Amino acid sequence: DGVLDEDTVAEGLHQLGRSAPGIDYVYLHLSLPGRKLSDINILSRYVHLEKLELSYNKINDLSCVSQMPYLLELNVSNNDLTTYFVFKPPKNLKEVDFSHNQIAKMQDLSAYQSLTKLLLDFNNIEEIRGLEKCRSLIHLSLSHNRLTAISGLENLPIKILNLSSNLIEKITGLESLKAVQNLDLSSNKITSLEGMEGHDLLEVINLEDNQIAELGELEYIEDLPLLRVLNLLKNPIQEQKDYWLLVIFMLLQLTELDCKKLSVKEKVAAVNKYDPPPEVVAAKDHMTHIMYSMMQPQRIFDSTLPSLDAPYPMLVLAGPLACGKRELTHKICRQYNNFFRYGPCHTTRAAYFGEENRLDYYFVSQEAFDKMLNMGKFLATYKYSGHYYGLGRDTVESIAREGLATCVHLEIEGVRSLKNTYFEPRYILLIPMNKEKYEGHLRRKGLFSRPEIEEAVSRVDMYIQINQDLPGYFDAVINTDELDEAFAELNSLIKEYLGL
Repeated sequence: DGVLDEDTVAEGLHQLGRSAPGIDYVYLHLSLPGRKLSDINILSRYVHLEKLELSYNKINDLSCVSQMPYLLELNVSNNDLTTYFVFKPPKNLKEVDFSHNQIAKMQDLSAYQSLTKLLLDFNNIEEIRGLEKCRSLIHLSLSHNRLTAISGLENLPIKILNLSSNLIEKITGLESLKAVQNLDLSSNKITSLEGMEGHDLLEVINLEDNQIAELGELEYIEDLPLLRVLNLLKNPIQEQKDYWLLVIFMLLQLTELDCKKLSVKEKVAAVNKYDPPPEVVAAKDHMTHIMYSMMQPQRIFDSTLPSLDAPYPMLVLAGPLACGKRELTHKICRQYNNFFRYGPCHTTRAAYFGEENRLDYYFVSQEAFDKMLNMGKFLATYKYSGHYYGLGRDTVESIAREGLATCVHLEIEGVRSLKNTYFEPRYILLIPMNKEKYEGHLRRKGLFSRPEIEEAVSRVDMYIQINQDLPGYFDAVINTDELDEAFAELNSLIKEYLGL
């Protein structure tokens, strides 16, 4: 008949211990799941209970709980309750499970300030309310309800929040939930991740089965430092090209994506694809040049012919933008015209004022540059400030046929690329040590934008760091703060190299 009796109670009592006042030994836990109980009024006598488990019954009245002042945990999931907490609140009640009932509205829980865990899954709740005073609540679950918005959670210390399988369309109402660590919003109608930013303690986000379509949405969560697990299964975003590697790249802190553990190999692949280290870029460029050159008719190059004492000589002056390397290169080639010839690179950028085609660079279109690349015409290529540069094989060959050494000037990206080839140039770093003076020099030239100037100045430290970290990477370093002094030092080095 569903009425609980003493014998049945006796079957479910366990955990003998001291009563809360400490006077008697009593049973503290009662567990009677799946007994088809509908009337549990007899439990009013069991005032010492601390844990009550009555799931999978037919209970619709919990008034007896009013007589359990020491109750800490209550599980009445899978019953016939249409309301909840209709009893005098036990002072220290901490965990309550009302899942799988027929509850339509949330009540005011101001009297339940010790509550730490509240489960209300699989009910008919349309609005979150009544939790304002629950200042101890750290775990709230309202999955499989009828919620259309996230609200009523202001300034709560919630760490675990499950609002899956509702009708939520926007991530709002989370602004003040700064303690949240695990967020489940799966199976809703969410189209944007806006609203998740700033939650620095978030570790797990489940957004499976929503309507997120654009990779740009990841910007809202890319700065979450502790984010480790992200689930975007069953979202249109998965259909985006390169979805997997791009998500990994944008969220390198992840250890699991779409229920799959991420490997170090995948993270390296993502970085190499979207922000490869300079050495990787140079190596890929070199492989490209080899591949395309091998597709061309093979011939003997003058620059590869063996000599008695050394490989084909080249001189490379490297340094940041407008540091004097152009001027010094031309000056050296004029002074030692019996030994050196300047080899202009091809570039896709427009000429600066004062530069001449074929004298300073070969200024070409992107289409022409790509065509040369595909024909294996370059020994080394690199990209700097959005433009491409390439040292042409024919340029070096024409100089080698005259019995002269090639002299070129490059940015560090070009140096890295050239170091992958069979050439063994002398690399001289030209660096302006006085950055303030260098910045003023760039401004006075009137050729460069503010971002270009800022980037150039910032690269001074990068060049210095490379020289410090990689001894021998450059054969010599020359300060170009004073160009005349720099030329004198360079001139002395060249004489030493040439044995003059």
